[in-house]
Amino acid sequence: MALAGAALVTGACAQAPGVAGVSAQSPEPAPPTEATPVVTATIPKPSPSRQAAVKPPKGDTPVKVPPPKLSKHTYAFPVQGCRVSYQRKLLTLPKTTIWAARGCAFVAPVSGVVDEVNTKNLWLPTTDVGAHREGRFVTIIGDDGVRYLGGHLDTVADGIRPGVRVGAGQLLGRVGSSGNARDTGTNLYFAISWKTGSSYWWIRRGMVNPWNYLDSWMSGNRTLSPSEETMALRGRLGETPRCTILCKSKKVPKPTKEPEEEAPDVITVDPT
Repeated sequence: MALAGAALVTGACAQAPGVAGVSAQSPEPAPPTEATPVVTATIPKPSPSRQAAVKPPKGDTPVKVPPPKLSKHTYAFPVQGCRVSYQRKLLTLPKTTIWAARGCAFVAPVSGVVDEVNTKNLWLPTTDVGAHREGRFVTIIGDDGVRYLGGHLDTVADGIRPGVRVGAGQLLGRVGSSGNARDTGTNLYFAISWKTGSSYWWIRRGMVNPWNYLDSWMSGNRTLSPSEETMALRGRLGETPRCTILCKSKKVPKPTKEPEEEAPDVITVDPT
């Protein structure tokens, strides 16, 4: 029995050498794995008719934001109740011709006091006096310190006279063609300057380009003020600068004295 057990032990130890529990023989190679087949297919595009109509969501109503307040004054476009057009460039003088129908309302651009009023059309083409070229006109000194002129008027409104206080948008006169506009379409001669004596007529006819302010008052910001620009220009030029453009009137030739005709000789015949 002891010999049989030794034989069994000897038989067990006679196995091929190797790591315990691991066969020393090389494992059989695994069969090759087949490659994954490539599948090709055409994916149809979705038909437009099958797509659901997508409606964009409605946006909120725009919130109206008032324009910024640029000055403490509120301005009005100087012609009210009528269709207008006007120039936006410098031609001869720094002023604007506002084309409008006869009888359209000329109103105060800003609250202030009436300064000058001319109800008579004194302009004549033979003399072309500079002070008379605007025909019938009204000027006011605004609360902003600026002088505003409306000329070529057909009529001046009742009650408008120097010293009368007016509010922005108040009627001052009616558009016409007085002065040297008599051969053109009816219009308002509109000018911005500063207060001077009436003898300095070339200043009241315009010193500051007005169209940017007209644009703002009509469709943008009614608080855009020409005061700062006007006062700065007066500071540079002085209150009464000399006239430099269209200053002289036409010289009227003096009538020549015609020689007196000599009296014919009178012969008296004595009937006797």
